[in-house]
Amino acid sequence: MTDSQRPRGLGAAARVTTLAASVMDLHVRMALQEVDREKRRLISGGLFMAIGGTSMLLALLAGEVALVLWIQQTWSLSLSQALLALASANLVLAGISLRIGGQVLKAPYLPQTLEGLSRTVRAVLGRE
Repeated sequence: MTDSQRPRGLGAAARVTTLAASVMDLHVRMALQEVDREKRRLISGGLFMAIGGTSMLLALLAGEVALVLWIQQTWSLSLSQALLALASANLVLAGISLRIGGQVLKAPYLPQTLEGLSRTVRAVLGRE
């Protein structure tokens, strides 16, 4: 069958199919570029979050050391007594925080949330 004998509809359909494939290829290329940008953004954001978290931890440790020294000087305690006083205060604060957190997390959950949590736990434990 020559081009002049082929029905006109098939030629138009082939052109539309070629155009759609071309548009899809362009869309896929754009999506891949977008994924690459997002990947770089997430990696750099995660890196800065890690730096910030490490700096925060170091600042907390420096604050704890300063607090121990202040407790030691103010109350005329030995270093071990000051450390025990700070550890006791930290335990009380941790207990209060855990108690409040437990009460907040006790609230009712949506069925989708419970399902997602149970799936995650099963996957972590290797039961799926």
